[in-house]
Amino acid sequence: MRKQYSATFKAEMVREILKEEKTLGQLASESGVHPTQLKEWKKIALTGLPELFNHKGQAVDKLAQQHEQQLEALYAEIGRLTTQVN
Repeated sequence: MRKQYSATFKAEMVREILKEEKTLGQLASESGVHPTQLKEWKKIALTGLPELFNHKGQAVDKLAQQHEQQLEALYAEIGRLTTQVN
């Protein structure tokens, strides 16, 4: 049976790799994870980094769009109420 590691553990290992305080071999020896697996986790993390920032931008865009829709709905309501009063 293959050993499964949590996302938190993988992230911590990638952080340690990126610090470059220890060699990949040292980290592999200390953690019991094969160096090839550590390299793969690093590759996945570095490949996924731009996507993290992309989602943040999309979330901001979505909020701005929702705000704009609410604003339009409120102006429409103001217009409707103004016509009823006049």
